[in-house]
Amino acid sequence: MSDYSQLQKMVLEVFNSSGPLARSTEQFKPRDGQTQMALAVAKLVEEGGSLVVEAGTGVGKTYAYLVPALLSGERILLSTATKTLQDQLFSRDLPKLLEVLNLPLRTALLKGRSSYLCQHRLDLVHEQTMLADRSAVDLLVKVKKWAPQTTTGDLSDLPGLDERSSLIPYITSSRDNCMGSECSFWRECHVNQVRREAMAADIVVINHHLFFADLVVRESGMAEILPSVRVVIFDEAHQLNETGTQFLGQQITTGQLLDFTHDLLAAGIQLAKGLADWTAIASQVELATRDLRLTIGKHPNSTKLKWVDEIPEGIHDDSWNSSWDALVFAIEQAMTHLENVLEIAPDFEKLQARATEVLNTISFFRKPCELGQVRWVDVTSQARFVQSPLDIAQVVQSRMIQTEFVGSDEGQTANTTTNLPRSWIFTSATLGTDDQLSWFTQPCGLSQSTILKVDSPFDYGQQAFYYVPADMVEPKSPLHSEQVAVLSQQVARALGGRTLVLTTTLRALTAISDILKEDLDQPNDPEVLYQGQYPKRYLMDRFRQAIEPQQRGCVLVASASFWEGIDVPGEALQAVIIDKLPFPPPGDPMVEARSQRLTSLGKSPFNDYAMPEAAISLKQGAGRLIRRETDHGALIICDKRLITTGYGKRLLSGLPPMRRIQTRVEFDAAIQELTKFDTKVF
Repeated sequence: MSDYSQLQKMVLEVFNSSGPLARSTEQFKPRDGQTQMALAVAKLVEEGGSLVVEAGTGVGKTYAYLVPALLSGERILLSTATKTLQDQLFSRDLPKLLEVLNLPLRTALLKGRSSYLCQHRLDLVHEQTMLADRSAVDLLVKVKKWAPQTTTGDLSDLPGLDERSSLIPYITSSRDNCMGSECSFWRECHVNQVRREAMAADIVVINHHLFFADLVVRESGMAEILPSVRVVIFDEAHQLNETGTQFLGQQITTGQLLDFTHDLLAAGIQLAKGLADWTAIASQVELATRDLRLTIGKHPNSTKLKWVDEIPEGIHDDSWNSSWDALVFAIEQAMTHLENVLEIAPDFEKLQARATEVLNTISFFRKPCELGQVRWVDVTSQARFVQSPLDIAQVVQSRMIQTEFVGSDEGQTANTTTNLPRSWIFTSATLGTDDQLSWFTQPCGLSQSTILKVDSPFDYGQQAFYYVPADMVEPKSPLHSEQVAVLSQQVARALGGRTLVLTTTLRALTAISDILKEDLDQPNDPEVLYQGQYPKRYLMDRFRQAIEPQQRGCVLVASASFWEGIDVPGEALQAVIIDKLPFPPPGDPMVEARSQRLTSLGKSPFNDYAMPEAAISLKQGAGRLIRRETDHGALIICDKRLITTGYGKRLLSGLPPMRRIQTRVEFDAAIQELTKFDTKVF
């Protein structure tokens, strides 16, 4: 051990077979990959710089980065992809490790404003005039009972409140509508409370959305924390580029405009009733907003309209311009009335500032798109107008990696060294298809980072197999989703549920789930769950519980976010079915812009962009199957291009080394073999 630094020696002792982890956790056993990663993190923490680690499923990457970071005595900022993972790190992993390592460090959990109850906003809500949704009115009653009891204001602590609820914008603040120090609830504000705790903490847990939102507007409190943090860790780092590009451009939504009208009406009625016809003023802005949405027309949900010229594709010039003109006029009229009541309450000053910012953003979008950026309209029930950079490389270098570490007396531990550069650690189970992890490092501006790849310790050859049905129609065929549904039904029946069907489009999700609901209609058949039916957390809890005694089995059909971040260890999940190869959609404006940039550089959009994107997504989807050493399962990919094309073989090479089942007879036998691992007892 003489070649190791002091921190690395401490790390080795922790991961030793007789170390504190082994003594405190029965399930722990030393893993070479975990120790290798922990030593690399320790070295990086001591020297500064940036480290990118792809750690395969089962490596134990959370402890591999936490142990050296905690032992270093440095102040740590830890960012992960979702609020759920934030809660897991803060409530489970960190307390466990701090206890094992006997470290009296202070931790804090920091989320965005929309995660916390705002008492001022709650007082402004009038269910009769503002909440058309009956379920939102019922939830409001629960929130008002809960508000005096909560100490954190974290809405995830309130049972029955779905994060998709229409009530959320009414009871939370945003950068636009927060009253700041002029708010009568300033002292007891939950957002201020968690920020104070974060400023005093040794370890602060945030999420990627909050990190980039704050990097842009420097408003959430994280801006004060980052300069004093020497170690910054991004878990689930594969989401960084897409998350970052969302926040580093410009956007405005019809939802934001409608929120403005609601707040204008509420403040007017509550604080300046009779001084203006607030209902008519707000209605004028609301009507103009809804007319703008109607101008865009009807499109399938999640359609993205290209916006290369001054006007998005498929929209008539005159109606587009007149809709924006009407909206600008309505907002200017509202500002005129707000001018007369500014001194009555700070709420009106904030509304005036919001109106000014909206007008500035509208003016921005009525000018041509900037070079090196891409612009589009996201169409759902609302419309989102977006301009975004193609990647985050320049921002990562200029506003993260190259920024100076200044240190801080408050919140730092005694062992903190302030004369070293900041340490940046980026890790995920899936970051690339080559040795340099270029899929991740190039768009994130991290090509000069130290790279480490740690393979999964799982024995995929013994634990799992994959099957590509050779007789299935081409993915473009209208019969494809039907055939996927039939195969999914057969697998789910054989396994008593335990099946996750991942689709590449919402259209396929709907088609497959509809057929499954129709076919699996007997009392003993597995229950069919599908994305959008219930909140994601409920769907996953129901799916995991299906293995318990007296519970009905489940088959879950999902798309989008369910391809990653889903952890179902054990035999509750034995089959993952993927409908087709997940190439990026060719009509997507961002995909087109990135492809055009590659073409201009003399590169191949297919080989250098579409292929790596598909490989990463496929690997992410396949990664849902085997989550621990005792898991067994089947990966079924219903796209024969995987075995009939040259690029299919390249995609296969990026998957875990599962054994291949070639014929339907072998497949049926292998599925039956999986049932012997059934732990469900009736």
